[in-house]
This record gives sequence, C-alpha cells and structure tokens, in this order.
Amino acid sequence: MGTFCSVIKFENLQELKRLCHWGPIIALGVIAICSTMAMIDSVLWYWPLHTTGGSVNFIMLINWTVMILYNYFNAMFVGPGFVPLRWKPEISQDTMYLQYCKVCQAYKAPRSHHCRKCNRCVMKMDHHCPWINNCCGYQNHASFTLFLLLAPLGCIHAAFIFVMTMYTQLYNRLSFGWNTVKIDMSAARRDPLPIVPFGLAAFATTLFALGLALGTTIAVGMLFFIQMKIILKNKTSIESWIEEKAKDRIQYYQLDEVFVFPYDMGSRWRNFKQVFTWSGVPEGDGLEWPVREGCHQYSLTIEQLKQKADKRVRSVRYKVIEDYSGACCPLNKGIKTFFTSPCTEEPRIRLQKGEFILATRGLRYWLYGDKILDDSFIEGVSRIRGWFPRKCVEKCPCDAETDQAPEGEKKNR
Repeated sequence: MGTFCSVIKFENLQELKRLCHWGPIIALGVIAICSTMAMIDSVLWYWPLHTTGGSVNFIMLINWTVMILYNYFNAMFVGPGFVPLRWKPEISQDTMYLQYCKVCQAYKAPRSHHCRKCNRCVMKMDHHCPWINNCCGYQNHASFTLFLLLAPLGCIHAAFIFVMTMYTQLYNRLSFGWNTVKIDMSAARRDPLPIVPFGLAAFATTLFALGLALGTTIAVGMLFFIQMKIILKNKTSIESWIEEKAKDRIQYYQLDEVFVFPYDMGSRWRNFKQVFTWSGVPEGDGLEWPVREGCHQYSLTIEQLKQKADKRVRSVRYKVIEDYSGACCPLNKGIKTFFTSPCTEEPRIRLQKGEFILATRGLRYWLYGDKILDDSFIEGVSRIRGWFPRKCVEKCPCDAETDQAPEGEKKNR
C-alpha cells in the first residue's frame, strides 16, 4: 500500500511539472490578470451587493473564470491518452497495415501519432499545444475545445467591464474634478457614498488588461473556429494534412483511385458526438474507431504507409556546403532566411560541410529532411530529422538530373 501511494504521489508530482513551462505560465498569467482586473473594475462600475444586475454580472464573471480554469486544467492534466507500451492489434496479420514505433516498442494504433515532446504515441493526436504543455488528443479534445470557446467569451465580458469602467470613471472625473471619485457608478446609489481611488496606475492596468482580453478573444477565437471545423468532419489537424497529401499523391502519379476519409460519419451531429458527450468521457477506447460504410478499419493507416513509401521515392539528396549551427533564426544565413524561419516547434538540425541530407519537403528558403549518419542511404534508420536553411546545401548531381523535388517545393517555385 505504501509503495502504491508513493507511486501515485510521484506521478502527480510529475504532472505538476507541466506548469513549469512558458506556455502555462503565460496562459495562467493572462487569465489571472483579466479575471482579477475584471472583478475589481466591476465593483467600481456596477456594485454587486445592492442591485440584481450587479450581482448577476459579478456571478457570471466568477463563473467564466471557474469554467475556463476547469477545462484548462482538464486538458492539461487528464491529457490525450497514450497508446499502451508494446501494444499490438489482437489479430497479428493486421500489423502489416500499421507503422511500428521503436521508441514505444509498439505498433501505432489507427489515428495515433508519436509526439516528440511527450515521447509517447498519442491516441487520436491533433497537435502538441505549448499553452497546456501537453498534447491535444482522444481524452482531452473536448476539454481543450471548450477552453477555446469559454476563454473568448469570458474575455468579451471582461473587455466590456473594462471599457465601461474607464468610461464612467473618466466621465465622472471630467464632470466633478480630478481628485477622488465620490459617486457610485452603479445603477443604484449606495449610502454612504464610497471613496473609490481610480488613479493613473489603475487606468493603465485596466487598459493593459483590455488589450490582453481583446488579443485573447481574437487569437483563441480563431483557434476555436479551426478546431470546430475539423471536429464537425471528425478529423484532427494531422488527419486533415494526411488527406491533403493523399490528394497530392494521387494527382502527382495520376492514379485512378479516390481516397475517402474513413472516420467521417456522414453528418455533423454524429461527428460532433464523437468528441462531445454528456458524461464528458469520449466514445470508444481510443484504439479502434467506427468507420463509414465501405471503408476499412485501417484505411487511413494504409494511406499513411503509401505516403511514407512515396516520401522515400520523392526525397532528394543534398550535400551540405555551409556549416549551420542549428539556430532557429540564424543571423548569418541572410535576412530572408532569418525572417522566413518555419513557424513550428519541429527541430532544426546542425549541419557540417560535407554531410548529406535527404530532403522530404521544403519552403522557399528552408528545407526539412533527414541527416544521413551511415552508409545505408535509403534503408538506414540512423537519422536526425529537422529543418535547415536551403542556402547551406546543394542538390547532389545524381538527383539534379531528375525532376524530383521535395514535397511542397514545386508549389513554392
């Protein structure tokens, strides 16, 4: 029993370490500033104790804060759910349809992907979110999306309070002097009249909180729109990208086939219920999924294997001609390279002159690929993967004679 309790405490302590990251620190800081200032300003603008409207306003403000934090911590600490270590399908023949993860020593279940940050295969992985310092996936997709909805709504309410507080306080000062406010700005007056200080510091803090609230409303609101768009199609961000690559592969080779996304249930409501349930527990076990009629349980994983094989064929070999330190935004590789650094958490790789790289996709000034560390050019597994500046490499003569180009490169020409 003592050992069991110590394991639980250790695991909880490990989870609490998720808070020690710039993402949660900034996110919780914004929530704290907006919520605290909104409560203080609501007392100045609409006194909650003597009026029904003021009470409702204050209770709603507290309610927004509680619901936002509840869903935020749910998304962070419940997590997405991970594929069990050494997992394999019940039918051994089904392994031919799946990729194998050497880190987890398990087959990647349908809709799962390995996260480099979490170092585990995540069930129904959508993306790794730095703001919750965790992945968004099978178990926490609903909580994460609700957080994206509630945060803008709460910020809109807070922004309204900020604007009304500054307006009423400034209007009162212009009308009755710039000393101390002695009039209650609520609908019902109090007796005796309070003395409420609202100096330059309070005004600047309220203005700062207003900027945070408006910025959060726009940024997080856009993320909510993107999430709802893919949820209503029963997809994830990664699966949307896989579907786009499937269309590109079919068009590139002019194949007589059509890729049908297998998890779209045919109606938005049915897709919605795959993520949001009354119990809060998502449907299924995260390993097997219902598929639409005419599709196979492994339709998506088979397409992923085709794309992986296609990527090997379409990869281009480059030789490193300039050293690269692996900096995110290198200052010595040109202004355009500096300002067009890929906006992603994917790693950069350090290069030394004379090394070889297999590029699989690229932007105008950057390429993404694998550094070859041994002689096994195509079949080797000893590779380091990441982004690197295009000007640091040149195409090998054997590949220059072909018309092959890294995925995405032709579109950027």
